[in-house]
Amino acid sequence: MPLDFATPFTPVASLVGGILIGLSAVFVMALFGRIAGISGITSGALPGARSDWSWRLAFVIGLIAAPLAVLALTSRSVPQVVPANLPAMAVAGLLVGFGTVLGSGCTSGHGVCGLARLSPRSLAAVGIFMATAFVTVFVLRHLA
Repeated sequence: MPLDFATPFTPVASLVGGILIGLSAVFVMALFGRIAGISGITSGALPGARSDWSWRLAFVIGLIAAPLAVLALTSRSVPQVVPANLPAMAVAGLLVGFGTVLGSGCTSGHGVCGLARLSPRSLAAVGIFMATAFVTVFVLRHLA
């Protein structure tokens, strides 16, 4: 029996979110001369990891604080759907981490910033992780 992963169609929220992600990528590049890739920012956010760890830490704190700000301003929490299968989530997290290291970046670094810079390496990475996502969704929705 297929699992129910229904997702609402939210074009306005998606557009606004995409614009904000694009603006954050532009600001990170303009202010710090760096790619706004979450995996690279996060790995360098630990004190002593890099000389520029303070802005990286502020960026990660902003990622965590944003849903809290939405809750404070609207009295509505940002919905998060997390499967109850913790072992599967742990394996998925490890696979994503491995893929990020293997691909030298994540979806934000390659998909948002790399494609905007017309990077051939990012185009290949995005093609691979999108194909993997399509297969994963098909398997979970139709074969699981």
